Amino acid sequence: MASDGVVIVGASHAGFQVAASLRQAGFDGRVVLIGDEPVLPYQRPPLSKDYLDGKIGVDLLLMRPEAFYRDHRIDYLPGVRATGIDRAGKSVQLAGGKRLGYGHLVLATGARNRVPPLPGIELDGVCYLRTLAETEALRQRLAAAEHVVVIGAGFIGLEFAAVARAHGKHVCILELTDRVMGRVVAVPTSLFFAEAHARAGVAFRFGAQAVRIAGNNGRVEHVELAGGDKLRADLVLISIGVVPNGELAAAAGLAVANGIVVDEMLSTADPAISAIGDCAAFPCRHADGNPTRLEAVQNAADHARCVADRLVGKPHPYTALPWFWSEQGPLRLQIAGLTTGQDQSVLRGDPASGAFSVFCYRGGELLGIESVNRPADHAQARRLLAAGRQVTPDQAADDSFDLRAAAAARVG
Repeated sequence: MASDGVVIVGASHAGFQVAASLRQAGFDGRVVLIGDEPVLPYQRPPLSKDYLDGKIGVDLLLMRPEAFYRDHRIDYLPGVRATGIDRAGKSVQLAGGKRLGYGHLVLATGARNRVPPLPGIELDGVCYLRTLAETEALRQRLAAAEHVVVIGAGFIGLEFAAVARAHGKHVCILELTDRVMGRVVAVPTSLFFAEAHARAGVAFRFGAQAVRIAGNNGRVEHVELAGGDKLRADLVLISIGVVPNGELAAAAGLAVANGIVVDEMLSTADPAISAIGDCAAFPCRHADGNPTRLEAVQNAADHARCVADRLVGKPHPYTALPWFWSEQGPLRLQIAGLTTGQDQSVLRGDPASGAFSVFCYRGGELLGIESVNRPADHAQARRLLAAGRQVTPDQAADDSFDLRAAAAARVG
């Protein structure tokens, strides 16, 4: 293998986008994309929604058809695991003993499901929802299930619960904290989604801790809670977050702290190695420059474009505005910005109408905007925040205030 090419470890959104962006930018060296799943690179967001629901097939999940990689001279290696990095020799070791030389190495290793230390976690019927294979298994089991318990009330848990209820399943969600999506949304948004899911028939147990998953003949039968309650279950979805895959970097002597540590250019301490996407902890402009790790398709793709630009001689710091979305049944949540540390939230619109936005502030400064079934608000929110423009709490609460004009207004 020529040692002047780019090797990308990880073939999800970030890894795929680096390869595609390099070719789009005119990079003429060799590009190798290594994926540990035996399939073409695919989109993950539809897994917990339309794919799980049977509305689309694998063909609509794929980033690109097989011919794309051939036509763009991207050497895609499916079902291959990288096991080590030789920084001095600038090579990656693969399972089976082969080595690939690199001029630049991009780590897009992503993250894996967080697995709680619960007795019975190995029982048949305990499922996860992150990869295509996991979703395939979950879809088959959901068809036969009657009583579903979801551990964790984050995006994935709620998206899955909406699909399960639409299929007529009994669904109970266990959440250790006192509200849904508590780590990522403001209280008004959280309350609205909890009430909407409850109206659809989802049962919630807040402040509830699972202590054991019990079964019979190797199959799950119920989930036992602290305090002794037992919840009937023939399917359990574990959805309590992820762990960044930083082991490869750490073993190579690179800094890892809740992700592979990179600078504002997304480079590690080794100038020949970058890290992007869910596995990377970077100084985020929208979090006061603090080390931040984001789990979002937007962040993965924009990280990838930033690194590709640097590799073709157009370096710039990563400054993209974070944004997220979640589709839960008929509800579409869109978030612009990072709202951690907010001390004030202002409603724009009426939650009773099913369409509203929440403007989140800290010390009077607008941090982020959460929009429910109001895509126009989200579009203007992204423009406002990306440009660093402010909207006062009073303006945000006034539904007649023109967000479009505010987003387009000249500063100074």
